[in-house]
Amino acid sequence: MTQPILSIIIPAYNEEDRLPPSLEKVAAFVNQQTMPIEIIVVENGSKDHTYEVALSFQKKMANLRVIKEEKSGKGLAVRSGILSATGQYRIFCDADFSMPVEEVIKFIPAKPQDSYEVAIASRELKDSKRVDEPEYRHLIGRIFNSMVRFSVLPGLQDTQCGFKAFRADVAEAVFNKQTLSGWSFDAEVLVIARRMGYKIIEVPITWYYKPGTRLNIVKDSIKMASDLLTIRRNARLGLYDGRPKTSS
Repeated sequence: MTQPILSIIIPAYNEEDRLPPSLEKVAAFVNQQTMPIEIIVVENGSKDHTYEVALSFQKKMANLRVIKEEKSGKGLAVRSGILSATGQYRIFCDADFSMPVEEVIKFIPAKPQDSYEVAIASRELKDSKRVDEPEYRHLIGRIFNSMVRFSVLPGLQDTQCGFKAFRADVAEAVFNKQTLSGWSFDAEVLVIARRMGYKIIEVPITWYYKPGTRLNIVKDSIKMASDLLTIRRNARLGLYDGRPKTSS
């Protein structure tokens, strides 16, 4: 396959049930496109048959790669997938595809002059739509997002949506500086991108609430607060600074 225009990275931890319907939809979407697309599933320390399920799809998805990570952690899985990808643009997506895969088209520049550095899906913009989400879940999400915005990422309306895209060179620069392997990794990579001088744009999407989240409100809130302090400290120490020099 020629160099992909797009790489779709799917971190998968204990997703033997949700992964098959998602990959079916991804396969149908890819088959409708004229641009080359690669799919990368990163299985990371699952206790079920996620890895075997992903491998089984390689028989009907020639553009699918499956990476196995022995350790768990969504941030670790995404980093592995992003840095293994070869696409000109690289987007990571939650395995349940609460954002329909068709929305991925919004992250492909129609013209070269429309190229972006970092684009993140947003459920909070004027043209965004939330479907079937209970009010309490929206409230919890806004609390998490407020923690992130006020501490490390002011100005962004939705930092926690699990769909984020990076231009290839930006992806490699940013994810090589990533240190967190858990839930807060996406806040960290956005902070890194900003500290390196890259511009982040938000893209309105349609998002469907799907039960089954593994979020533990108390435990994960405490962990996120701790991680945000780590991100602030790393930023103060200059660990995220520096933009790669372009070759002349």
